[in-house]
Amino acid sequence: MDVKSRHHLRGDEIDEIVDHIEDRLGVTVEGDAWEDVEFVDDERRVVLVDGEPAVAFFDGGEPFLTVQGANRFEPGRRIVTVDAGAVSFVSDGANVMRPGIVEADEAIDPGDLVVVAEETHGKVLAVGRADVAGDEMPGDGGKVVDSLHHVGDDLFEFSI
Repeated sequence: MDVKSRHHLRGDEIDEIVDHIEDRLGVTVEGDAWEDVEFVDDERRVVLVDGEPAVAFFDGGEPFLTVQGANRFEPGRRIVTVDAGAVSFVSDGANVMRPGIVEADEAIDPGDLVVVAEETHGKVLAVGRADVAGDEMPGDGGKVVDSLHHVGDDLFEFSI
């Protein structure tokens, strides 16, 4: 990922990101240094919080925690939990399928950004977009979350 531009965020920009994430995920993102990074070859913007890629703007839209950000700040909402059998697939970027889901936040609506965590330790493996409501996620078959970012992808590996 080649960096196109990088600059420090103003206080009002930081407040807007923090408020948005707190509203969606129920967690406060805190840090001393906030930098906005844009890439040559990727439409996502990334916000470095204390040097770590903690926030990204997915699909050109709303700010949301990255995998690293979600593991650092531990969201309280919009969590989809998968069983051990789904971990390797989700970690490799596969979409999330119903049979692997053990629990999902019932407040999730179709189109919401969500974090996908593994059941044993609660570690976040991916960020995705919900295809169905949270209460419809567990079940026998079908895709329910489109993967947008996962452990080991370019964004996960990105560092300055």
